[in-house]
Amino acid sequence: MAIVKFAIPKGSIEDATFKIIEEAWQTVKGRGRTYRIKLSDPEIEVKILRPQEIPTYVQEGFYDIGITGKDWIVEASADVKILLDLEYGQVNQVIAIPENLEYNNLTELIEGFAKQKRTLRISSEYLTTTSSLIRSNKAYQKYYGDARPMIITPWLRVGENKMVEIFLSFGATEAKPPEDVDAICDITETGTTLVQNNLKLIETVAQSSAQLIANKTSLEDKAKSEKIADILALIKGVVEARKKLHIFVNVKQENLQKLLESLPALKRPTISKLSEDGWYGVNTVIDKNEFIKIVPHLRQIAQGLVVMQPKQILALDELKQVMGQ
Repeated sequence: MAIVKFAIPKGSIEDATFKIIEEAWQTVKGRGRTYRIKLSDPEIEVKILRPQEIPTYVQEGFYDIGITGKDWIVEASADVKILLDLEYGQVNQVIAIPENLEYNNLTELIEGFAKQKRTLRISSEYLTTTSSLIRSNKAYQKYYGDARPMIITPWLRVGENKMVEIFLSFGATEAKPPEDVDAICDITETGTTLVQNNLKLIETVAQSSAQLIANKTSLEDKAKSEKIADILALIKGVVEARKKLHIFVNVKQENLQKLLESLPALKRPTISKLSEDGWYGVNTVIDKNEFIKIVPHLRQIAQGLVVMQPKQILALDELKQVMGQ
């Protein structure tokens, strides 16, 4: 029996992660009492960790698979296989400054402080991401060349350029300016917290969402890769089902062809005769955003519409491509 170790995140995407896992496996035990979670599948060991740790732990093989934000995968430069975008936990990674500063983007910010010979102080949880972004900026290169910004944490200082300092934040990053730092690199969902703290967004660095990732060596293990493929199928089935509707329509024989021709959204529908002569049942799966478009057609030529939210849709033929097999 191949045991697959599965790391899931604590924090802002924890609830959404548990919801998708519960929909995939039905039975989830131990939440709220322990960091070790039990699924109905005994071949999967689940542990809750900080999302910042998960990319590195999966890369190193402590865990075979994990769920974490794309932002933390990039921050860790983790050499992992991204199996699936889970399409929740969507946030923007941004640069923000106090509203009273008259800069409109990162280039203006760097140039303004450089011309005044003032040290630019930035607070962030994303040290490597922020440093890389700043070093790639043309204004930074103009004034400071290849020198690395000074990264400052309680336990170490790295970098040569003391004119741009990046301070490690342990949370509540948006509360740091203007007393402690001049700018922040942080994530935001709506921007409301920035506004509440008298900050303005001057640059969007990247977009992030929850990702299902795997250790590359684990994918080469035949037994583990089979189990990982099962996990991927179940979770992907939930992700896809959330975007679909399953509709059942009763239609007279005389309207059947008209129904099929007028509804291009219906792909490979199942058609069956009903117990009453001259009537057919049509059922298929459609995108949620198509439903409102087809209601007027259905209302005119069909009877007995039933709409259901599918729990899972498993596109099994796509798994080998996703797994890289």
